[in-house]
Amino acid sequence: MPAENPSADPVRFAYWVPNVSGGLVTSKIEQRTDWGYEYNRELAVLAENNGFDYALSQVRYMASYGAEFQHESTSFSLALLLATQRLKVIAAVHPGLWHPGVLAKLGATADHLSNGRFAVNVVSGWFKGEFTALGEPWLEHDERYRRSEEFIQALRQIWTEDHTELAGDFYRLRDFSLKPKPLNTVERPHPEIFQGGNSTAARAMAGRVSDWYFSNGKDFDGVVEQLADVRASAAQVGRTAPKFGLNGFLIARDTEAEARETLREIVAHADREAVEGFGAAVKQAGQSAADGKGMWQDSSFEDLVQYNDGFRTGLIGTPEQIAERIVAYKRLGVDLLLLGFLHYHEEVEYFGRRVLPLVRELEAQLPDTEPESAPVHA
Repeated sequence: MPAENPSADPVRFAYWVPNVSGGLVTSKIEQRTDWGYEYNRELAVLAENNGFDYALSQVRYMASYGAEFQHESTSFSLALLLATQRLKVIAAVHPGLWHPGVLAKLGATADHLSNGRFAVNVVSGWFKGEFTALGEPWLEHDERYRRSEEFIQALRQIWTEDHTELAGDFYRLRDFSLKPKPLNTVERPHPEIFQGGNSTAARAMAGRVSDWYFSNGKDFDGVVEQLADVRASAAQVGRTAPKFGLNGFLIARDTEAEARETLREIVAHADREAVEGFGAAVKQAGQSAADGKGMWQDSSFEDLVQYNDGFRTGLIGTPEQIAERIVAYKRLGVDLLLLGFLHYHEEVEYFGRRVLPLVRELEAQLPDTEPESAPVHA
Protein backbone atom coordinates (compact mmCIF):
# COMPACT_ATOMS: atom_id res chain seq x y z
CA MET A 1 0.00 0.00 0.00
CA PRO A 2 1.36 3.45 -0.85
CA ALA A 3 2.36 5.87 1.86
CA GLU A 4 -0.07 8.70 2.56
CA ASN A 5 0.84 12.30 1.89
CA PRO A 6 1.69 13.93 5.21
CA SER A 7 -0.38 16.72 6.71
CA ALA A 8 0.99 20.20 6.14
CA ASP A 9 0.73 20.74 9.89
CA PRO A 10 3.68 19.79 12.08
CA VAL A 11 3.33 16.52 13.98
CA ARG A 12 1.94 17.19 17.43
CA PHE A 13 2.85 15.64 20.74
CA ALA A 14 0.82 14.53 23.75
CA TYR A 15 1.87 12.82 26.93
CA TRP A 16 0.14 10.35 29.22
CA VAL A 17 -0.60 12.11 32.50
CA PRO A 18 0.73 9.85 35.29
CA ASN A 19 -2.34 10.42 37.49
CA VAL A 20 -2.37 6.67 38.19
CA SER A 21 0.20 5.08 40.48
CA GLY A 22 2.75 2.67 39.07
CA GLY A 23 4.05 4.84 36.24
CA LEU A 24 3.71 4.02 32.56
CA VAL A 25 5.43 0.63 32.71
CA THR A 26 4.36 -2.26 34.92
CA SER A 27 7.85 -2.81 36.24
CA LYS A 28 9.66 -2.68 39.57
CA ILE A 29 12.42 -0.61 38.00
CA GLU A 30 12.81 2.88 39.47
CA GLN A 31 10.39 5.33 37.86
CA ARG A 32 10.95 8.91 38.96
CA THR A 33 7.31 9.84 38.56
CA ASP A 34 4.40 10.46 40.88
CA TRP A 35 0.63 10.26 40.58
CA GLY A 36 0.02 13.25 42.88
CA TYR A 37 -1.10 16.72 41.87
CA GLU A 38 2.00 18.77 42.70
CA TYR A 39 4.24 16.57 40.57
CA ASN A 40 1.72 16.63 37.72
CA ARG A 41 1.16 20.38 37.93
CA GLU A 42 4.90 20.94 37.49
CA LEU A 43 4.98 18.37 34.70
CA ALA A 44 2.15 20.06 32.80
CA VAL A 45 3.96 23.42 32.83
CA LEU A 46 7.22 21.71 31.84
CA ALA A 47 5.49 19.86 29.00
CA GLU A 48 3.82 22.91 27.46
CA ASN A 49 7.19 24.68 27.56
CA ASN A 50 8.86 21.75 25.79
CA GLY A 51 6.67 21.39 22.74
CA PHE A 52 3.72 19.34 23.97
CA ASP A 53 0.29 20.31 22.67
CA TYR A 54 -1.84 17.83 24.62
CA ALA A 55 -1.92 15.80 27.81
CA LEU A 56 -4.17 12.75 28.31
CA SER A 57 -5.48 12.07 31.82
CA GLN A 58 -6.03 8.34 32.07
CA VAL A 59 -8.63 6.70 34.28
CA ARG A 60 -8.99 3.62 36.42
CA TYR A 61 -12.00 3.51 38.72
CA MET A 62 -10.66 0.85 41.07
CA ALA A 63 -7.28 -0.44 42.23
CA SER A 64 -5.88 -3.02 39.84
CA TYR A 65 -2.85 -4.44 38.02
CA GLY A 66 -0.10 -2.27 39.47
CA ALA A 67 -2.33 0.83 39.65
CA GLU A 68 -3.28 0.88 43.32
CA PHE A 69 -4.03 4.63 43.50
CA GLN A 70 -5.58 6.88 40.89
CA HIS A 71 -7.05 10.36 40.55
CA GLU A 72 -10.28 10.77 38.59
CA SER A 73 -9.62 12.02 35.07
CA THR A 74 -12.06 14.91 34.50
CA SER A 75 -11.37 16.72 37.77
CA PHE A 76 -7.62 16.17 37.39
CA SER A 77 -7.75 17.46 33.82
CA LEU A 78 -9.46 20.64 34.94
CA ALA A 79 -6.81 21.19 37.61
CA LEU A 80 -4.07 20.85 34.99
CA LEU A 81 -5.90 23.20 32.62
CA LEU A 82 -6.05 25.86 35.32
CA ALA A 83 -2.32 25.42 35.99
CA THR A 84 -1.30 25.96 32.35
CA GLN A 85 -1.81 28.48 29.57
CA ARG A 86 -1.60 26.61 26.26
CA LEU A 87 -1.75 22.88 26.97
CA LYS A 88 -4.92 21.09 25.86
CA VAL A 89 -5.95 18.38 28.33
CA ILE A 90 -7.92 15.30 27.29
CA ALA A 91 -9.98 13.53 29.95
CA ALA A 92 -10.65 9.82 29.48
CA VAL A 93 -14.31 8.88 30.10
CA HIS A 94 -16.31 5.65 29.90
CA PRO A 95 -19.80 5.47 28.39
CA GLY A 96 -21.83 3.28 30.71
CA LEU A 97 -20.32 5.04 33.71
CA TRP A 98 -21.04 8.54 32.37
CA HIS A 99 -24.23 9.97 30.85
CA PRO A 100 -23.47 12.13 27.78
CA GLY A 101 -25.63 14.99 29.05
CA VAL A 102 -23.81 15.13 32.37
CA LEU A 103 -20.40 14.98 30.71
CA ALA A 104 -21.47 17.64 28.20
CA LYS A 105 -22.28 19.98 31.10
CA LEU A 106 -18.95 19.35 32.81
CA GLY A 107 -17.10 19.75 29.51
CA ALA A 108 -18.76 23.07 28.70
CA THR A 109 -17.77 24.48 32.10
CA ALA A 110 -14.19 23.17 31.82
CA ASP A 111 -13.95 24.62 28.31
CA HIS A 112 -14.97 28.09 29.50
CA LEU A 113 -12.62 27.97 32.48
CA SER A 114 -9.70 26.97 30.25
CA ASN A 115 -10.49 29.23 27.27
CA GLY A 116 -11.22 26.34 24.93
CA ARG A 117 -8.58 23.76 25.89
CA PHE A 118 -10.74 20.88 27.20
CA ALA A 119 -11.09 17.61 25.25
CA VAL A 120 -12.39 14.09 25.91
CA ASN A 121 -11.20 10.59 25.07
CA VAL A 122 -14.14 8.19 24.84
CA VAL A 123 -13.02 4.80 26.15
CA SER A 124 -15.30 1.89 25.30
CA GLY A 125 -13.83 -0.21 28.10
CA TRP A 126 -11.66 -3.27 28.56
CA PHE A 127 -11.88 -3.81 32.33
CA LYS A 128 -14.96 -5.90 33.07
CA GLY A 129 -14.21 -5.90 36.80
CA GLU A 130 -14.75 -2.15 37.08
CA PHE A 131 -18.22 -2.35 35.61
CA THR A 132 -19.33 -5.37 37.62
CA ALA A 133 -17.88 -3.94 40.87
CA LEU A 134 -20.02 -0.84 40.32
CA GLY A 135 -23.10 -2.91 39.52
CA GLU A 136 -23.18 -1.81 35.89
CA PRO A 137 -23.83 -4.21 32.98
CA TRP A 138 -20.86 -5.38 30.93
CA LEU A 139 -21.72 -5.39 27.23
CA GLU A 140 -20.13 -7.55 24.58
CA HIS A 141 -17.27 -6.01 22.61
CA ASP A 142 -19.04 -4.63 19.55
CA GLU A 143 -21.99 -3.48 21.66
CA ARG A 144 -19.61 -1.37 23.75
CA TYR A 145 -18.53 0.40 20.58
CA ARG A 146 -22.13 0.87 19.46
CA ARG A 147 -22.81 2.53 22.82
CA SER A 148 -19.71 4.73 22.45
CA GLU A 149 -20.78 5.82 18.98
CA GLU A 150 -24.19 6.83 20.28
CA PHE A 151 -22.50 8.58 23.23
CA ILE A 152 -20.37 10.67 20.85
CA GLN A 153 -23.36 11.49 18.66
CA ALA A 154 -25.25 12.72 21.73
CA LEU A 155 -22.27 14.67 23.04
CA ARG A 156 -21.67 16.50 19.77
CA GLN A 157 -25.35 17.29 19.31
CA ILE A 158 -25.67 18.68 22.86
CA TRP A 159 -22.57 20.83 22.36
CA THR A 160 -23.63 22.28 19.00
CA GLU A 161 -27.45 22.37 18.82
CA ASP A 162 -29.98 24.31 20.87
CA HIS A 163 -32.28 21.35 21.49
CA THR A 164 -31.19 17.73 21.51
CA GLU A 165 -33.55 14.91 20.59
CA LEU A 166 -32.19 11.37 20.62
CA ALA A 167 -34.06 8.09 20.78
CA GLY A 168 -31.20 5.63 20.77
CA ASP A 169 -30.63 2.09 21.98
CA PHE A 170 -28.53 3.33 24.91
CA TYR A 171 -29.41 7.01 25.47
CA ARG A 172 -32.66 8.94 25.24
CA LEU A 173 -32.74 12.73 25.26
CA ARG A 174 -35.91 14.80 24.90
CA ASP A 175 -35.73 18.52 24.16
CA PHE A 176 -32.50 18.79 26.15
CA SER A 177 -30.86 22.21 26.06
CA LEU A 178 -27.37 23.04 27.32
CA LYS A 179 -26.29 26.60 28.11
CA PRO A 180 -23.66 27.84 28.00
CA LYS A 181 -22.30 25.82 25.11
CA PRO A 182 -18.57 25.14 25.01
CA LEU A 183 -16.51 27.70 23.13
CA ASN A 184 -16.70 27.67 19.34
CA THR A 185 -13.22 28.69 18.19
CA VAL A 186 -11.33 28.98 14.91
CA GLU A 187 -9.56 25.71 15.77
CA ARG A 188 -12.67 23.68 16.65
CA PRO A 189 -16.46 24.06 16.95
CA HIS A 190 -16.60 22.13 20.24
CA PRO A 191 -14.17 20.25 22.53
CA GLU A 192 -12.24 17.71 20.48
CA ILE A 193 -13.48 14.14 20.74
CA PHE A 194 -10.79 11.45 20.81
CA GLN A 195 -11.39 7.72 20.71
CA GLY A 196 -9.20 4.66 21.12
CA GLY A 197 -9.34 1.01 20.11
CA ASN A 198 -7.68 -1.21 17.52
CA SER A 199 -10.54 -3.54 16.55
CA THR A 200 -12.58 -3.47 13.37
CA ALA A 201 -15.50 -1.99 15.30
CA ALA A 202 -13.27 0.74 16.73
CA ARG A 203 -11.85 1.69 13.34
CA ALA A 204 -15.30 1.83 11.74
CA MET A 205 -16.69 3.95 14.57
CA ALA A 206 -13.77 6.36 14.39
CA GLY A 207 -14.37 6.97 10.71
CA ARG A 208 -18.04 7.69 11.31
CA VAL A 209 -18.02 9.96 14.36
CA SER A 210 -14.67 10.81 16.00
CA ASP A 211 -12.36 13.83 15.61
CA TRP A 212 -9.26 11.83 16.56
CA TYR A 213 -8.42 8.13 16.53
CA PHE A 214 -5.87 6.80 19.03
CA SER A 215 -4.03 3.60 18.17
CA ASN A 216 -2.03 1.37 20.49
CA GLY A 217 1.66 1.18 19.64
CA LYS A 218 2.28 -0.05 16.08
CA ASP A 219 5.10 -0.45 13.61
CA PHE A 220 4.89 1.21 10.17
CA ASP A 221 2.87 -1.58 8.54
CA GLY A 222 0.38 -1.59 11.39
CA VAL A 223 -0.17 2.16 11.06
CA VAL A 224 -0.72 1.92 7.29
CA GLU A 225 -3.33 -0.82 7.78
CA GLN A 226 -5.25 1.08 10.45
CA LEU A 227 -5.17 4.37 8.57
CA ALA A 228 -6.62 2.70 5.49
CA ASP A 229 -9.50 1.18 7.47
CA VAL A 230 -10.37 4.39 9.31
CA ARG A 231 -10.26 6.48 6.13
CA ALA A 232 -12.41 3.96 4.26
CA SER A 233 -15.00 4.10 7.03
CA ALA A 234 -15.08 7.90 6.90
CA ALA A 235 -15.41 7.88 3.10
CA GLN A 236 -18.44 5.59 3.30
CA VAL A 237 -20.37 8.23 5.21
CA GLY A 238 -18.92 11.19 3.32
CA ARG A 239 -16.99 12.79 6.16
CA THR A 240 -13.38 13.86 6.58
CA ALA A 241 -11.35 11.13 8.26
CA PRO A 242 -10.36 11.71 11.88
CA LYS A 243 -6.82 12.71 12.69
CA PHE A 244 -4.55 9.85 13.75
CA GLY A 245 -2.76 9.56 17.08
CA LEU A 246 -0.22 6.82 17.83
CA ASN A 247 0.91 5.60 21.26
CA GLY A 248 4.63 5.27 21.90
CA PHE A 249 6.93 4.84 24.90
CA LEU A 250 9.96 7.03 24.29
CA ILE A 251 13.44 6.13 25.55
CA ALA A 252 15.90 8.74 24.27
CA ARG A 253 19.50 8.45 25.44
CA ASP A 254 22.82 9.82 24.24
CA THR A 255 23.67 6.42 22.73
CA GLU A 256 21.54 3.64 21.27
CA ALA A 257 23.22 1.15 23.63
CA GLU A 258 22.04 3.13 26.67
CA ALA A 259 18.49 3.27 25.35
CA ARG A 260 18.38 -0.46 24.59
CA GLU A 261 19.79 -1.28 28.01
CA THR A 262 17.06 0.80 29.65
CA LEU A 263 14.42 -1.16 27.75
CA ARG A 264 16.07 -4.43 28.73
CA GLU A 265 16.06 -3.44 32.41
CA ILE A 266 12.40 -2.37 32.30
CA VAL A 267 11.36 -5.77 30.98
CA ALA A 268 13.77 -7.69 33.22
CA HIS A 269 12.23 -6.04 36.30
CA ALA A 270 8.62 -6.39 35.12
CA ASP A 271 5.99 -7.05 37.77
CA ARG A 272 5.11 -10.43 36.31
CA GLU A 273 1.95 -10.98 38.35
CA ALA A 274 0.55 -7.55 37.46
CA VAL A 275 1.48 -7.87 33.77
CA GLU A 276 -0.09 -11.31 33.48
CA GLY A 277 -3.23 -10.15 35.30
CA PHE A 278 -3.56 -7.16 33.00
CA GLY A 279 -2.92 -9.34 29.96
CA ALA A 280 -5.63 -11.81 30.94
CA ALA A 281 -8.14 -8.99 31.46
CA VAL A 282 -7.47 -7.13 28.22
CA LYS A 283 -7.23 -10.21 26.04
CA GLN A 284 -10.57 -11.41 27.41
CA ALA A 285 -12.06 -8.08 26.33
CA GLY A 286 -10.53 -8.16 22.87
CA GLN A 287 -11.30 -11.81 22.19
CA SER A 288 -15.00 -10.98 22.29
CA ALA A 289 -14.65 -8.85 19.14
CA ALA A 290 -16.76 -10.28 16.34
CA ASP A 291 -13.73 -11.03 14.16
CA GLY A 292 -11.19 -11.61 16.95
CA LYS A 293 -9.20 -8.48 16.07
CA GLY A 294 -9.54 -6.73 19.41
CA MET A 295 -6.76 -4.81 21.11
CA TRP A 296 -3.79 -6.66 22.58
CA GLN A 297 -4.61 -9.94 20.80
CA ASP A 298 -1.06 -10.41 19.50
CA SER A 299 0.72 -8.56 22.33
CA SER A 300 3.68 -10.37 23.86
CA PHE A 301 4.62 -10.24 27.54
CA GLU A 302 7.20 -7.55 26.71
CA ASP A 303 4.57 -5.49 24.87
CA LEU A 304 2.21 -5.64 27.85
CA VAL A 305 4.85 -4.29 30.26
CA GLN A 306 3.97 -0.95 28.64
CA TYR A 307 0.24 -1.40 28.79
CA ASN A 308 -0.63 0.26 25.48
CA ASP A 309 2.03 -1.56 23.43
CA GLY A 310 4.23 1.54 23.49
CA PHE A 311 7.50 -0.32 22.86
CA ARG A 312 6.17 -1.47 19.47
CA THR A 313 6.34 2.03 18.03
CA GLY A 314 10.13 1.85 18.28
CA LEU A 315 10.90 5.29 19.74
CA ILE A 316 14.01 3.94 21.42
CA GLY A 317 17.51 5.17 20.63
CA THR A 318 19.40 8.41 20.14
CA PRO A 319 17.61 11.73 19.55
CA GLU A 320 18.56 11.49 15.87
CA GLN A 321 17.16 7.96 15.48
CA ILE A 322 13.93 8.84 17.25
CA ALA A 323 13.40 12.05 15.26
CA GLU A 324 13.87 10.18 12.00
CA ARG A 325 11.35 7.54 13.05
CA ILE A 326 8.81 10.15 14.16
CA VAL A 327 9.00 11.91 10.80
CA ALA A 328 8.69 8.55 9.03
CA TYR A 329 5.42 8.02 10.91
CA LYS A 330 4.32 11.52 9.92
CA ARG A 331 4.95 10.66 6.26
CA LEU A 332 2.52 7.78 6.63
CA GLY A 333 -0.20 10.04 8.04
CA VAL A 334 0.33 10.11 11.82
CA ASP A 335 -0.76 13.51 13.16
CA LEU A 336 0.10 13.07 16.85
CA LEU A 337 2.40 10.96 19.03
CA LEU A 338 1.04 10.10 22.49
CA LEU A 339 4.14 9.52 24.59
CA GLY A 340 5.01 7.87 27.88
CA PHE A 341 8.32 8.14 29.73
CA LEU A 342 10.21 6.38 32.52
CA HIS A 343 11.33 9.52 34.39
CA TYR A 344 8.87 12.18 33.30
CA HIS A 345 10.37 15.50 34.38
CA GLU A 346 13.88 14.77 33.15
CA GLU A 347 12.82 13.05 29.94
CA VAL A 348 10.18 15.58 28.89
CA GLU A 349 12.83 18.29 29.19
CA TYR A 350 15.35 16.13 27.27
CA PHE A 351 12.75 15.57 24.55
CA GLY A 352 12.11 19.28 24.18
CA ARG A 353 15.81 20.13 24.13
CA ARG A 354 17.30 17.27 22.11
CA VAL A 355 14.58 15.47 20.08
CA LEU A 356 11.96 18.05 19.10
CA PRO A 357 14.35 20.46 17.31
CA LEU A 358 15.53 17.56 15.13
CA VAL A 359 11.92 16.61 14.31
CA ARG A 360 11.19 20.17 13.20
CA GLU A 361 14.34 20.28 11.08
CA LEU A 362 13.40 17.05 9.31
CA GLU A 363 9.82 18.20 8.80
CA ALA A 364 11.07 21.38 7.17
CA GLN A 365 12.90 19.23 4.61
CA LEU A 366 9.73 17.39 3.55
CA PRO A 367 8.38 18.43 0.15
CA ASP A 368 4.95 20.05 0.15
CA THR A 369 3.55 17.00 -1.66
CA GLU A 370 5.31 13.69 -1.62
CA PRO A 371 4.94 11.22 -4.49
CA GLU A 372 3.32 7.94 -3.64
CA SER A 373 5.89 5.36 -2.69
CA ALA A 374 6.20 2.01 -1.06
CA PRO A 375 5.58 2.08 2.70
CA VAL A 376 8.45 2.32 5.13
CA HIS A 377 8.97 -0.97 6.92
CA ALA A 378 10.00 -1.54 10.50
